Amino acid sequence: MTAAKSTPKRKPSKSQTPAAEADFRNAAVTVEVTSLDPKEQAAATARKLTRPEVAAASIIERWQNDTHDVNAVVNALATQVDDVNGGSLARAEAMLISQAHSLDVIFTCLARRATGQQYLAQWETYMKMAMKAQNQCRMTLETLANVKNPPVYARQANINNGGQQQVNNGSAATTPTASTRAPQTDSEQSKLLEASSGKWMDTGAQGQAGRADSELAPVGTLDGAAQC
Repeated sequence: MTAAKSTPKRKPSKSQTPAAEADFRNAAVTVEVTSLDPKEQAAATARKLTRPEVAAASIIERWQNDTHDVNAVVNALATQVDDVNGGSLARAEAMLISQAHSLDVIFTCLARRATGQQYLAQWETYMKMAMKAQNQCRMTLETLANVKNPPVYARQANINNGGQQQVNNGSAATTPTASTRAPQTDSEQSKLLEASSGKWMDTGAQGQAGRADSELAPVGTLDGAAQC
């Protein structure tokens, strides 16, 4: 760093207008240091340059063609950051609605220019750009609506106790009652006892085999030696 040379001020003549004491245009970011240690100075510079509002101020200063003091922009942005951290989104809402109006103007201008084109290629180019601006305007308004009325995401838990399902949405729990429970149905085991014709199978006691039917006669009544 080089020290600035001080020159004595001259008294302006009566025909001359007094010059400004200092120019408000300044593109250099000011870093305040409290120590002469080079490491401390480097750390202070790094902390300053990595602040989000400093990066944003440098971009604004460059896009505005160096017409203002970048340090004043840093201070203004720091105030807005503090407002957002405190819960105030008024500046963000104003920014979104302003951008939506700007995008709507861009859409209108491009759509009007498209009507004056004689060739299809130029007409299609203007219409594509116009519809992109319209889509950006729509998304900006949608973002503004979400900021004003944030969506509520409900937590859902499914609990199955003994075949009876219970669904809890959010913090309010709903317990199934007699009217909300699923009706009792026949078990799968009972359905297996039905015949294909729709009649029930005979579940009576099993009878003994008669003597007239030799195939169903008990094995003990046959003469095993005579059959050999």
